[in-house]
Formats: sequence, structure tokens, C-alpha cells
Amino acid sequence: MKRIGGFRRARESFGLDDIALVPSASTIDPEDVDLSWELGPYRLRLPFVAAAMDSVVDTRVAIAMSELGGLAVLNLEGLQTRYEDPEEAYQAIAQAPPEEALSVLQRLYQEPIKEELVGARIEAIVEAGALCAVSMTPAAAASLAPLAQEAGAHVIVVQSTVASAHHHSSRGRATSIQALCERISVPVVVGNCASFEAARSLLAAGAAALLVGVGPGAACTSRRVLGVGVPQATAVADVAAARDAYFHTTGRYVPVVADGGISTGGDVAKAIALGADAVMLGSALARAEEAPGRGFHWGMAAPHAALPRGTRIRVGTTGTLRQILLGPAAVDDGSQNLAEALRTAMGMCGARTIREMHQAEIIIAPSILTEGKALQFAQRVGQGR
Repeated sequence: MKRIGGFRRARESFGLDDIALVPSASTIDPEDVDLSWELGPYRLRLPFVAAAMDSVVDTRVAIAMSELGGLAVLNLEGLQTRYEDPEEAYQAIAQAPPEEALSVLQRLYQEPIKEELVGARIEAIVEAGALCAVSMTPAAAASLAPLAQEAGAHVIVVQSTVASAHHHSSRGRATSIQALCERISVPVVVGNCASFEAARSLLAAGAAALLVGVGPGAACTSRRVLGVGVPQATAVADVAAARDAYFHTTGRYVPVVADGGISTGGDVAKAIALGADAVMLGSALARAEEAPGRGFHWGMAAPHAALPRGTRIRVGTTGTLRQILLGPAAVDDGSQNLAEALRTAMGMCGARTIREMHQAEIIIAPSILTEGKALQFAQRVGQGR
């Protein structure tokens, strides 16, 4: 703990760029590494989850992610359930000048959610034989979760900037994660959290998985707007510690999904080593040719009518979904072939499985990305971009 001033103290925290993984004395062939993980009754081949953002996931991407071995989460409060044909909305967002992007987003998201589209989108994914995960805010969960379950969704994600087991309000409305988990028969993933105590309460409430990350996303502005957030390395480690303590007490293992601030293979490997079982990818997948955002990316809180906590950013289009996840990579910045990067890192750290990777040695190394790379930075190539 460090003294800020007076009697106020604060502990130091770290982001993913502040740490590095130490190679093991005993290494493993990357071909022998198993990247699979479990979410409720489902075993997924790849630890990659496409974020519930309209710029990242539509029904086509959800199906493609499932075919590749990952999982995509469809936002049930987004453009896909507000418009029968959302293409005009996407086009308007892509064409908006930077100074008008926010107002365009706010206007488009004023269109009401249509129950028939909720069912139709889910059915399209399920009928294609894909694993279907859908997202909603706690305020909408009471109405949307049963509707999604009835339509055939396999996984429900209840997601907000900060999640708590019980949300208290003097206005008489309260959200109980425990009541929702008891009411819904499919796995309920809950997020986002960033501390040991918050994670422990959500685990006790019955969450089937936890999303970790408050503010690290590329399009998120919550940390500036609210002053709230925890650097991602510390957040993942704290939540994973709560998960491990809960597992030792109850025997129920709950996967942790690092959400935000992850764009390269190195980021993925560090998040897994810190205790995550999978990573949620937003901007990294918004760059895919199949992504509906047309080279742009924005978060779920960006269109908020009263207090926007996100922005539209341009990410471009760099390759196919398969290239980004499975390669072969056409770029040298670590943003493609994330699976092979993770396999290689796990092999170097002597880990055959995701859970073995949780034991990898981690060091605090703020110079890890810049040491010896002066020429790359001068020429704006490789790590110097």
C-alpha cells in the first residue's frame, strides 16, 4: 500500500503492458497444447469470445465463431433487435463525420427493441447448428432472459459496466442475479467485475462465468467519464483469486473471461496466465471482414442517451475472422493467429492446458514492449507502430 496523502492509502495495480511471462525450464510442443475450456455443459475448442457489440457480432458472425470453435455473444439490446434490416443503420454510423458520430448513435438506438426480432435472431443462430449466446443489461434481464431461453439461446450473458449481485434502488426496482440464475435453466454469465469481493458475491449468486474488466476496452470511455476502473492485469488476478477460493470451498469451478484491452496474442497469453479461462474480444474482431461494423467499432454504452461512456473508433479491416483467430497471419503485430500465439506462449511456459497456464511465472516488466526496440519505433514497424 502507498500513501496518497493524509491517511489515504492505495495499493498499486498493473495493466497487461506492465507484466511479462517467464519461460519455463521445461517447455512443451505447441502442437501438444490444449486450448479448450468449459462453460456450463459446453466445451469450446478455443478460448475466444466475440464481444456483445454491434460492430462485432451479428447472426453471421455468431455462426462463424461457433464453427471455428469459439463463441460469439449477440447484443439483444442493439441494432440487430431494433431493425428488421439494420444495414442502413450501420451505413449511417460508418458515414457519420467524427463530430456527428455520437448523435447518430444516440438517434439510431432510440428505436424500440422488438420482441419478434429477439426470437428471430436467436432462432437463426440455433437453426444453423451454432452455440447461441446472447447479452442483455440487468435492467432488461427480467423480460429478455425468459424470451431468449424460450427462443433457444444456450447461454445468457447479463452485462453492465459494473455488475453486483444485488442492485439497490430507492425507486423500488432491484436486480437480483441470484434470482435470475435460479429462474433460468441455461448458464448465466455475469459481468463486468474487477475486484475480489465483487467476484465472490457474483459466484455465490450462481454465475456460470464471470466477465472481468471495467474500462479497458478500446472504444470505452468509462474511466474518464466516471473515474472508475481497475487496470486489467490486477483485475483478472483478483477475480481469479476469488474464483479459486470459491472452488476450494464449494468444488464448483467457474470460468473467468477477461474482457477488454486484449488485442494481440501476447495480451491473450498474459490474461490466461493471470487466471482467465478465455478472453472476450471486441476491437480485435471488429477488424474482421465478416464484422458488421464496416471497419468501425463502438461499445454498448456509447449510445447512452444521457451519459455516453464510449466512442466510435476506426479499426479498419485487416483480414478474415479465421485469419485473426487461426491464421495464417499476414501482419507482424500479433493481431492475427491468436490461437497459435497462445499455443506457442503456453508451450514456452510449460503449460499443456488453460488451467496449467494459470501457474505460469509472471514478472512486473514495464519495459517489456520497448526494450531494444528503438529502431522499430523510429521506423514505425513491428512493436513500434
